[in-house]
Amino acid sequence: MSKLSNIIPVSDLRQDTAKILKKLRNNKEPLIITQRGRATAVMIGVDAYEKSEHERELLHLLANGNREIELGVGYDLNTVLAEADALLAKEPS
Repeated sequence: MSKLSNIIPVSDLRQDTAKILKKLRNNKEPLIITQRGRATAVMIGVDAYEKSEHERELLHLLANGNREIELGVGYDLNTVLAEADALLAKEPS
C-alpha cells in the first residue's frame, strides 16, 4: 500500500510543514506520520480525499443495490443507469 518514502516522523512535519503540504497537494499517495517510531496518523491531499469519498459513496450505493436485489426490490435498469451517469458526471478529476 504505502512506500517507505511516504512515512515521516512528526518532528519533520513540524519543521517542514509548508513543504510537506505542497508535496501532498501534488501527490495522490497518503503520508504516514509517526510518533516515537509508531504510525499515528495518515495525511492525504484534498483532491485525493474527495476522490476517495466519491468512490466510497459509489461503493455504498452498489452495496445497497445488491441488498435490494436480494430482497426483490429496486429500480428498473434505465433509472439506475441515469443515476449512475449523474454520479459519474460529478466525479472529481
